[in-house]
Amino acid sequence: MRIRYKEKSETFTEDHLVSKEPFGQFKAWFEIACETPGIGESNAMFLATATKDGMPSCRPVLLKGFGTDGFKFYTNYGSRKARELEENPNAALTLYWEPLRRTVRIEGTVEKTSSEDSDNYFNSRPYHGQVGSLSSRQSTVIPNRDFLIEKEKELQKLYPDTVKRPDWWGGYIVKPKSVEFWQGQSDRLHDRIKFRRQLPGEIVDNVLVHEGDDGWVYERLSP
Repeated sequence: MRIRYKEKSETFTEDHLVSKEPFGQFKAWFEIACETPGIGESNAMFLATATKDGMPSCRPVLLKGFGTDGFKFYTNYGSRKARELEENPNAALTLYWEPLRRTVRIEGTVEKTSSEDSDNYFNSRPYHGQVGSLSSRQSTVIPNRDFLIEKEKELQKLYPDTVKRPDWWGGYIVKPKSVEFWQGQSDRLHDRIKFRRQLPGEIVDNVLVHEGDDGWVYERLSP
């Protein structure tokens, strides 16, 4: 099971960076992914969390916003991911765009978004998505699928027109400490450029560690 990635004429080098901080670079790659045939959900990403004892878990979620403040997703605050973030607010995100042979890896700390932000996003969801959020106590054990269907019907009768966001559902924002941009090469000499926050007193030599913008530095990692 081996497929070809990029060729030597399609490398990702430092002079290809469109921004010297990670958010602008992510925006450029994300916009390309959104326009690339074969990528059904360019905002699909894997979220990795861990318990306070370090037991990891990983699951797909959808990126619902990003900017210089971080990367947003929304979920049930009673879910396993939410419980783990409560006791260990460190997380990692990975987006993989297979047709482009590109991956973005994000590591940082996580905070809940404001109630206003969560309300705004919840209100923008389709009605059935809103009802679905109320129907599921995410990660809890249920007897069968019919249990969810019946719960959904009950809620549709209770809320025939509008649904108010429950206080146990809302947003999170991942505030990155590092963002790595990976592009696969057929010879397996993959390109990896990583942005990270500059350490206090760190010397930036522009050989191994390059000066970026807004307190970021970047460096090339061996594949």
